[in-house]
Amino acid sequence: MRSEFVKSLPYLIHTNLELGLMLRGLKPLAMFVSEYERTPECLTRYFRMFDRHVESGRFVKREHAVAAETYRFSYVLYALPAEAWRIDRMIRLKELPGQWGSDREREEGHLLGYEDWMNDVWADLRMRKT
Repeated sequence: MRSEFVKSLPYLIHTNLELGLMLRGLKPLAMFVSEYERTPECLTRYFRMFDRHVESGRFVKREHAVAAETYRFSYVLYALPAEAWRIDRMIRLKELPGQWGSDREREEGHLLGYEDWMNDVWADLRMRKT
């Protein structure tokens, strides 16, 4: 179920559509985050669908764990092979010190495959929401 915030956007977000978009070459990178070593079963099932395409060479995959005093979580990232550079760039973006803001929202959206105008709308609405 999509939130009212997501429904208010003038474009379709990729959430839960990542696999199909990537298979059609319309999405360069998919990123999933979960609590470290506590991945929900529904996400594990989704990963299995992606992993079939990793095995065939259609996608590349990288797992990245992050730990701090108050939290531990992991990223699972999938990219089209020609777009694999986005994985390292996304990890660097997530690990930048300082406060998250609209510039980082836009960069994240760019890496995930959204157009500039979509990133502007998202960042503006997201920053107003928080």
